[in-house]
Amino acid sequence: EQKVEERTAALKSSEERWQLALKGANDGIWDWDQSTNKIFFSDRWKEMRGFTREEIGDMPDEWLSRIHPSDLHLVQAAIDKHFAQKTEFFEVEYRTHCKDGSYIWVLERAQAQRNEFGKIVRLSGSDTDISERKHTEAELAKSRQKYYTLIQSVNGIVWEYDLQTDRFTFVSNKAEELLGYPITTWYDEPNFWKNHVHTEDVMKAEQCFDEAIMAQRSCEMEYRMMAADGSLVWVYDVSSLNFSEDGSPYTSSGVLIDIRDRKHAEAKINQQLATIEAAIDGIAILKGDIYLYLNQSHINLFGYKSADELVGQSWKLLYAPDELHRFETEVFPVLEQNLAWQGVAIGTRKDGSAFAQGLSLTLTEEGLLICVCRDITEQQAALRERKEAELQLQQTNEELARATRLKDEFLANMSHELRTPLNAILGMTEGLQEEVFGKITPQQVRALQTIERSGSHLLCLINDILDVAKIESGQMELDYAFTSVVLLCQSSLTFIKQQAFQKQIQLDTKIPSDLPDVWVDERRIRQVLINLLNNAVKFTPEGGRITLEVKHQQHDPNLASETPSRQDFLQFAITDTGIGIAPEHIKKLFQPFIQIDSSLNRQYAGTGLGLTLVKRIVEIHGGQVGLTSELGIGSCFTIDLPLAASTLSTLVPQTQSETIIECDQPERSTSQLILLAEDNEANISTLSSYLKAKGYRLLVAKNGLEAVVLAQTENPDLILMDIQMPVMDGLEAIQQIRRDPNLGDVPIIALTALAMTGDRERCLEAGADDYVSKPIKLKQLVTMIQELFTFKKFQNLKKDLIKK
Repeated sequence: EQKVEERTAALKSSEERWQLALKGANDGIWDWDQSTNKIFFSDRWKEMRGFTREEIGDMPDEWLSRIHPSDLHLVQAAIDKHFAQKTEFFEVEYRTHCKDGSYIWVLERAQAQRNEFGKIVRLSGSDTDISERKHTEAELAKSRQKYYTLIQSVNGIVWEYDLQTDRFTFVSNKAEELLGYPITTWYDEPNFWKNHVHTEDVMKAEQCFDEAIMAQRSCEMEYRMMAADGSLVWVYDVSSLNFSEDGSPYTSSGVLIDIRDRKHAEAKINQQLATIEAAIDGIAILKGDIYLYLNQSHINLFGYKSADELVGQSWKLLYAPDELHRFETEVFPVLEQNLAWQGVAIGTRKDGSAFAQGLSLTLTEEGLLICVCRDITEQQAALRERKEAELQLQQTNEELARATRLKDEFLANMSHELRTPLNAILGMTEGLQEEVFGKITPQQVRALQTIERSGSHLLCLINDILDVAKIESGQMELDYAFTSVVLLCQSSLTFIKQQAFQKQIQLDTKIPSDLPDVWVDERRIRQVLINLLNNAVKFTPEGGRITLEVKHQQHDPNLASETPSRQDFLQFAITDTGIGIAPEHIKKLFQPFIQIDSSLNRQYAGTGLGLTLVKRIVEIHGGQVGLTSELGIGSCFTIDLPLAASTLSTLVPQTQSETIIECDQPERSTSQLILLAEDNEANISTLSSYLKAKGYRLLVAKNGLEAVVLAQTENPDLILMDIQMPVMDGLEAIQQIRRDPNLGDVPIIALTALAMTGDRERCLEAGADDYVSKPIKLKQLVTMIQELFTFKKFQNLKKDLIKK
């Protein structure tokens, strides 16, 4: 009994000490009995969260529900590890909600108790309020981040160096950017700084550092460091020393700033100053009226020996009173308004002599006046001579322009005079061949074919001369359009197939089907191809071979190229097995009116203009012509035409089909009335006979005024109007006819022997519906007439439908 009482007293004493310890403890104590699933919370545990003794129960939810949701996984993970006996203690930091809704940080530390079977029967622990520590840590982290951000924002390398170990203890990330070495190299390599300062600068840098130690002050110096890529980097080093109590330095810290740009600028300024000193022109800088700087040329220009004679003096010493007045009234007002003036002034040398001075004045934003001058006495004399020469040149140019106009007028008149009789010759020949005037014999057919060939040859000669003249005067205008290469080649070959057949020459073509369209004047490039093909047929013996090949050449930017504009281009190559050309004659080929065989008994006819036209037409397209040839073997002419950027994506040429309406005999029932205005009897006879044979009625006017009267009185269905006629020319006649409301819709075709630049446009602007140059292909004219009649019928039908 006594033992029981003693034990009871001991337990009571122990309980009192336990309760006293709980009351005095700063930590919250808790005990979780796993058998009852209840938790004992000390008063301090509740007080930390703002609760009274009675407001917290003994269920686990009272603990778990107050853990911050974002931290719950941390607590659960710590419990799981401890229960799995992976940790000796259950320890975790988390936030727990208080009664007022706020939360505090706690450090929770606990340990599980197990029975003899290893089962957990109890989990006991304590909570320590670590909010203040967490706040301090957060502030330290914020301060550390701010400090780190500040260091990284410095446009230089922030560093700290241990003078005892000769190692860096801190280097900012800018180090790797500036010099290219990894940060770890700065830390790991002893004497890194000394090893990477340029050898010529080490002694100077160490001397500056030693002086700073002796005077216990900061150190500032400029030197070069060797970067990882072998280059040299100029840096400005500002450092301070930390001294121990005995006065010996133990660390140094500072900033290395990249000053390469400044050094380059200084070098550039020094170079500019050297250039200014070496300049031929006199250069001076003034503040107000006073000289601040003069280069030696400026000093010499005015007859002085050194800058000391003028620096600090007024510029007015160097000019006469009259010139000073001109500066005040004429120069300075312009200078102050425009901040610059340039002109001629009269300077006065030290010995009193005057000279003409070319002068340029500029005011800077800083208020400095920059003066650049030179002696132009000789230039002034030369200028007067040049003006006289320019006047003479102007007069010469006017005479040349007049001569050019006379040449153009001469060519136009010659074109008319030559084409007019040719029109009659070829027209009559065409009419006779079609037996418009009656049956003809085979012998007569052959004679007419000879006449037609001779007339066509003469027409080609006239056209070639006119084309060369247009190109020489820069008047040839190109009518660009996207053109199918396949159709262009086929139409060109058609012109020489008969000649090749007669000489038993084989024609081969190598034209890929996927070539892009080319942006050219189709008629002019066809003229080029026909010229080259005609030459190939002319100079290739019977039984030979001619090949027309087209390639899409793509420019290689890595290779030197002589192709036009260094871009993609199409190359047309015409190869023959003809007589070939000697190397010494190739350069002569493309000169006008020159033939290789110019002897009186030469075998091959021609004017020597064809290849000249080929070269000029290709070149004004932006292309070039090439030639390779070997005597007795053959020749290969190439033309390279640049491709427009928009054509490069075109893989298959897209062409529109062209419908040509030919009507050898219009319907007799229509019997349209045609008014022919023409003053040349041969042309009247040719056109009248042919058109009447085709079933048209005909009226003839022999001048423009008569044509206007007949048009107004007879109301023809169509008018053929010659342009060059007496009394009133065709252009004026067309304009007067178009002014008559009853004749506004009558089709008018202009017929002219003029073939110069702008003739077609002038005819159409006057009111003509179409234009035909002489000599006229009669079948082509009839086709054009029928097309205009068909178009007029369509227009009339459209008007009737609109009325209905």
